[in-house]
Amino acid sequence: SVCFSGVCGGEFSVLRSPQSVVFRDGSWPIPGERIPDIAALTMGFSVEEDLPWPGLAVGDLFHRPQATVLVTVKGVDKLPVKGFSYPIENAVPFSLDSVANAIHTLFSEETPVVLQLAPSEERVYMVGKANAVFEDLSVTLRQLRSRLFQDSSILTSLPLNSLSRNNEVDLLFLSELQVLHDIASLLSRHKHLAKDHSPDLYSLELSGLEEVGKRYGEDSQQFKDASQILVDSLQKFADEMFNLYGGNAVVEVVAVKEFNSPLSRKTRSILQASQSTKENPYNLAYPYNYDYSVIFNIVLWMMIGLALAVIVISYNLWNMDPGYDSIIYRMTNQKIRMD
Repeated sequence: SVCFSGVCGGEFSVLRSPQSVVFRDGSWPIPGERIPDIAALTMGFSVEEDLPWPGLAVGDLFHRPQATVLVTVKGVDKLPVKGFSYPIENAVPFSLDSVANAIHTLFSEETPVVLQLAPSEERVYMVGKANAVFEDLSVTLRQLRSRLFQDSSILTSLPLNSLSRNNEVDLLFLSELQVLHDIASLLSRHKHLAKDHSPDLYSLELSGLEEVGKRYGEDSQQFKDASQILVDSLQKFADEMFNLYGGNAVVEVVAVKEFNSPLSRKTRSILQASQSTKENPYNLAYPYNYDYSVIFNIVLWMMIGLALAVIVISYNLWNMDPGYDSIIYRMTNQKIRMD
């Protein structure tokens, strides 16, 4: 796929999605910073800015997916996975914190699964009442290595080809695949989490393939074997998660060679606050936020509906024939006739 505007540095692929989420087949580039907004829109959450991207259709508004699984693979521009793929324009680091916060805020009393994990960096973020299920998940490098050499690990069934059990880089790559297997395995043992009414979010960042490319070179047999093993594992993981959620989950993969800039959190300092005061010397009202149009429409149409109801009721009361429509006059008329 070719990107004509900006610099493309990766690929966004949709491995599995339900019928309620409609992705169109095309090569429309996705701005890298809007990937979290795509995840939010597919789950039915609102975003601050409109997303004029034709790859995502409206879909069924009343049936939203029960889970979104987003796997970020570093070290490669694209992966030959099955599904719709779109080039990424301006591949900057992104975070699904906004989606996680929305789930945690709206479904705090239920059991949503919010799992964000980067095994190679030993970075894990879990929130909600479903944390106890994933407490057994290996997250540190030492836990991952010991997990690989257990009897039930993927090493017993995975064809390693040119990869080695004795190399640290190879073991890091394989341990990330072990995490994918363990997540699906834990969820299969606690299927009630996939059948509840709260949406779930899985965000995984895999950099093992990138380390294999640095260690052996991208033209090496090890890198080719690792890429094929990763594609097969991702496809299997996508199918397992999709089936565990009864076909109501979105599984996406973001492949990036390298990010254009480091991930930076937006902060607001006291100095910025004082500057904004100087820029607004006339004490003007603050600009409307993105909820304004929603609230305005709710109030507007409710008032229009009430006004129409009052007009219709008033008209019918004014034109009512007491002789036929009122039980009082009807009884009075009968009494008069009897007299």
